[in-house]
Amino acid sequence: MDKLWAPWRLSYVAAAKPPTTADPCFICDGLAADDDRNNLIALRTPRSVVVLNRFPYNNGHLLVAPRTHRGTLAELEDADLLEIMQTVRRMTALLDELLRPDGHNIGLNLGRAAGAGLPGHLHWHIVPRWNGDTNFMPVLGDTKVISQSLEAFYDYLHERLAREAM
Repeated sequence: MDKLWAPWRLSYVAAAKPPTTADPCFICDGLAADDDRNNLIALRTPRSVVVLNRFPYNNGHLLVAPRTHRGTLAELEDADLLEIMQTVRRMTALLDELLRPDGHNIGLNLGRAAGAGLPGHLHWHIVPRWNGDTNFMPVLGDTKVISQSLEAFYDYLHERLAREAM
């Protein structure tokens, strides 16, 4: 079996702890707050929310989630699923325009055993990918290079979404 080494994720994994019923949901906390930039919420739609991943695999790594706290697909209404997929499509097209990736990884980790770091609140990952984005840095330097800060990318994305809304 091949192994995928991701040492840049250690800060996330080392800080993680098993959830309890009292553990907060960063998506719900962000939705309840008024500071979208600080909570990295890029877009709110009637049934979905787009959040920048605080621990990105690549520049532009987004999370698309239902606005309601749901942990399984069966708990979502058909209208929720439709809007989430429409939002995934919209954000993928926007990332294509803004970042010009060669492709995307889009996926849902359903349940803790499947890798969900927040198993109580479904969220789809959109990870832009470029040919050669796994270069010598992770292999030899034990370092993943993210070419833009979260704040700079948030501003870039937010400005583009604001123009789209006009």
